Amino acid sequence: MKIGSEAHKQLFCQSFMESHLKYEPEQLPWPKLDGAQLERLRSIPFWDEAFDTEQNAGKMLAAFAETVSDPLLRDAIALQGMEESRHSRVIEFLINHYGIEIKPRPPKQIPDNVEEAFVKFGYGECFDSFFAFGLFAIARQSGLFPDQFFAIFDPVIDEEARHMVFFVNWVAYKQVHEGRGAKVLRDLNSLLYYTGSVRRRLDSFKGSKKGSGKGFTASGASSVTSNLTLEKFVSTCIQENDRRMSVYDSKLLRPEFLPRVAKTAFGMMKLLPKQNSSTMSSPNLG
Repeated sequence: MKIGSEAHKQLFCQSFMESHLKYEPEQLPWPKLDGAQLERLRSIPFWDEAFDTEQNAGKMLAAFAETVSDPLLRDAIALQGMEESRHSRVIEFLINHYGIEIKPRPPKQIPDNVEEAFVKFGYGECFDSFFAFGLFAIARQSGLFPDQFFAIFDPVIDEEARHMVFFVNWVAYKQVHEGRGAKVLRDLNSLLYYTGSVRRRLDSFKGSKKGSGKGFTASGASSVTSNLTLEKFVSTCIQENDRRMSVYDSKLLRPEFLPRVAKTAFGMMKLLPKQNSSTMSSPNLG
């Protein structure tokens, strides 16, 4: 199938919309947590960031959908916006249900160039979700929370994977129609946007985690497990990404850049002396 063709557009839009799940946060089977589990859940440092990110994304995608002239693309993008907003409501329900304290933040203004905002968000989501896949699996394996808790969030994580697949196919389709569809140009474009994603996250860490010595991934991992090596974390991210991406039609594109980088880094880690492996709780990983 030719990337950028009508058949390509039909496949990545229809498969995305047909795999949509219907559920509401308040109807999910939220488990009862004991005192230690509640304390552990409340200590996880990223609930406010996750809530704000999903809420702002839902509004931005809804605004972008209104600017899209192609009815099929518009419907698919609007659906993703609805799912992002629902993610924020899932997190909001969790925060209220389990008594988690967060610091309210003012909502972000929808940018003038909303398409560019969606592109930046899409690459950022591919970046964050790759590591979230591994973190989620590690947390589930730890046994620190009931499995019913993870069963609630597994469809949410799957929706993030769906968003990644939809995005990389949408952006490739867009680039073809702009005359930039050659793979080398698409790879260069990915590199530039992923570099921007890393820079923005580093700037965020400097502003919100100043002096903590940890970034989002390190602090999140240390909240759900201990003595996790960087090698094990990267290996789990790779395995979980491969597993979640394996369910999609083989004719669809998947995010490739970050998995390739991670697999190269993992291969290099395996060559290092084991006694020198760092753990995710180490401040050197910030």
